[in-house]
Amino acid sequence: MTTTTAITNIGSLVTNDPALGRGPLGLVENATVVIDGDHIAWVGPADKAPAADTAYDATGRAVIPGFVDSHSHLVFAGDRTAEFNARMSGRSYSAGGIRTTVAATRAASDAELEANLLRHLHEARRQGTTTFETKSGYGLTVADEARALRIAAAHTEEVTYLGAHIVSPDYAEDPAGYVDLVTGEMLAACAPYARWVDVFCEKGAFDGDQARAILTAGAAAGLIPRVHANQLSYGPGVQLAVELEAASADHCTHLTDADVDALAQAASTTVATLLPGAEFSTRAQWPDARRLIDAGATVALSTDCNPGSSYTSSMPFCIALAVRDMGMTPDEALWSATAGGARALRRDDIGVVTPGARGDLALLDAPSHVHLAYRPGVPLVSAVWQRGRRVY
Repeated sequence: MTTTTAITNIGSLVTNDPALGRGPLGLVENATVVIDGDHIAWVGPADKAPAADTAYDATGRAVIPGFVDSHSHLVFAGDRTAEFNARMSGRSYSAGGIRTTVAATRAASDAELEANLLRHLHEARRQGTTTFETKSGYGLTVADEARALRIAAAHTEEVTYLGAHIVSPDYAEDPAGYVDLVTGEMLAACAPYARWVDVFCEKGAFDGDQARAILTAGAAAGLIPRVHANQLSYGPGVQLAVELEAASADHCTHLTDADVDALAQAASTTVATLLPGAEFSTRAQWPDARRLIDAGATVALSTDCNPGSSYTSSMPFCIALAVRDMGMTPDEALWSATAGGARALRRDDIGVVTPGARGDLALLDAPSHVHLAYRPGVPLVSAVWQRGRRVY
């Protein structure tokens, strides 16, 4: 028999369900949430709350859905401090730096990779992240890609096969041979551990034809496509994502009007996932979230946590960047970091605080979710529930 817990005296509750409260965020003031086992059983005004076995007093503070980080690269070894330092001293970013992490990851033991993964997961959880997607892509051999996904799959159900991160250094003179490997032997070894297939469709990585072949092969193996699209330059990634009904087109920094229109028309299928940590860490052009939202596209925010171009696990930091530099309102940024991320993972049981949803919540040491952007850099998350259990 499960124990029910009531989180009481919530000053401002974000549900992301307009049927439960005010506005698109479904805001409920003076609220209570009742958790039963690993799911939410009841949500509403405190004076109408049912009895529960135990209670947690939120003391008038804000509660939000746990963050859904739908794009990260957490199975890696090594450090790229020197690269970051050089970039901040004037060197431009290119996809080639990934090779540094590939060498370190190949040399690491399984135990070292898992310990590093867990360190970053705990770091993210302390900041309110309760669901994360993570990718392979730093092994680029059959054995190393498969072990990365096996390690990741032990800690999340949202695992992405990214053998097509860059062309492996081992195939520098034979990119077509590497595509054959990624769509053949490597895919066969990796598919059992993954839900998604991804490709870095970009100059210096994979062109449109190569990306289509990789995503099509992944889909034939039962994996759902997602695409690293239009990060460093204009290119075919967004159009390919929409064409193949990918769950998300990620980065979306350099977009034509046709790209924006395509994402708007595919709003129910393909989410535009924006990763402001990458632009912050590379001093690059910011994605124009305002343009996408006004056109009708569905937008998610994620960290892109990786050792090279966005070494942050902080969703609150990404929210602050999106509000300050990408034209989003605080409400839009929070929605995109929770419900938007859930859409990018094609999930309806996370990113919301509604009866039947998973018991994933974050308590802020603040009266409103707006403080996430209003007080950037301040550790506002004071408690986290994941699957109904308080984990921080």
